[in-house]
Amino acid sequence: MSPKRSPLDTFLIAATLLLLLWLPMPLGSDRDWSAGLLVLCTALLTGLFSASKLRAPPGGNRALRAAWPLLALLVSAQLWVALQLLLGLSQDRGASLQYLLLGCAYAMLFGLIVGLFNSRRRLTLLLSVLVISGTLQAFFGTLMTLSGVEWLLTGSKDSYLGDATGTFVNRNHLAGYLEMTLACGIGLLLAMRDGRPFRWRYVLELLEGPKTRLRLALVIMVIALVMTHSRMGNAAFFASLMMVGGLFTLINREHRLRNGLILLSLVLIDVLVISQYFGLDKLKERLLDTRFEDRVVDGELVASANEQRDDIFGYALPLLHESPLTGIGAGAFESAFQRYPGADIRLHFDHAHNDYLQFAIEFGLIGLLPLALFVVMALYHAFKALWRRESWYRSGVGFGAAMGLLALLIHSATDFNFQIPANAATFVVMAAIAVLANQHHKPSRRRRPTTGEAARG
Repeated sequence: MSPKRSPLDTFLIAATLLLLLWLPMPLGSDRDWSAGLLVLCTALLTGLFSASKLRAPPGGNRALRAAWPLLALLVSAQLWVALQLLLGLSQDRGASLQYLLLGCAYAMLFGLIVGLFNSRRRLTLLLSVLVISGTLQAFFGTLMTLSGVEWLLTGSKDSYLGDATGTFVNRNHLAGYLEMTLACGIGLLLAMRDGRPFRWRYVLELLEGPKTRLRLALVIMVIALVMTHSRMGNAAFFASLMMVGGLFTLINREHRLRNGLILLSLVLIDVLVISQYFGLDKLKERLLDTRFEDRVVDGELVASANEQRDDIFGYALPLLHESPLTGIGAGAFESAFQRYPGADIRLHFDHAHNDYLQFAIEFGLIGLLPLALFVVMALYHAFKALWRRESWYRSGVGFGAAMGLLALLIHSATDFNFQIPANAATFVVMAAIAVLANQHHKPSRRRRPTTGEAARG
């Protein structure tokens, strides 16, 4: 039987879940006051958690033991940012200090999630809250767009009118957040599979039954994802679903048909049927109308380029060459980049619109390496859980973690989701879920489990 939970543990779990629900609400926490609140709350919760474990036997939490290498990599990246400040390598000391504090908050949040949600019941609760948060964002975003009210949580929108943004300013950042919460929902749906042999009459359970609420939440989030009209957001979601889903279906031979039908229903029902009525045509038009260069016919300008992100990449490359090893300082891209854009760049760009390029410019090779290794190890844990065919729950959660991580990694090639605190923090939580998919403990049962229960172990 599982040990009795202390009142402090209950408070820490509730406060952490409330923090995760809160993060996307104040414009993705992409304001100084909300980012500061994230740092403060995470530090307080981590301090309380550490104090509660002072009397615990050493090595008692196997999830924390497995997570130590990843936590060390996150901490080492923050130590490098501190060295950039101390050695005068940063070209924007104020921004680097802010990034250092946020980086420390992400590292603390990773340790907090692994330490607190290390049982099956708690891990399910964590996944459920992330699904609820994504559903609330999706419902609010679609409601504002369809009603024509066009408000954020703090006031009226002045950009991305006609696109779902939820409580984020940028539609791409709502898309990035939904990619991860959708992955949590799909993983939870797969983790809830039962041990009955497949029968065609069970196909109706894809649409009704005890999983109805979860399926409805997935439908709402897919509608909102399409209504963001984010090209790379939608492409990243479906690419990650196809890649991870294909692998998942292949390695689970015993229930290949059932798993294939679950994943196929997500595409056919949600996209080809429901999303057809919620802006799929507009998304298709945006994809087809993308122009990276001016269109000239017989010497006359027919259509101007409507996409400048490729130009930003080119103008940002000299920054990469300035300090390829040590970087120009975390968060220093905005101030340093203004020396390089040509006359064709008519907007102010505070980010590179490519997280990999921006991290390489700001952190250099020294700081980029531990971050890259952190991502690789998180994916390793996710796919390791996905491969555990003897446990449907663990493989399902591993599916969700792998898909969520991969989706945001794909999306970040053309956007800056990792510069938005709510999305960066949620990505770190997904990495913690990848570890917990393998290392959480399941309370022992007094009675002998049935065949179906043993398979779900």
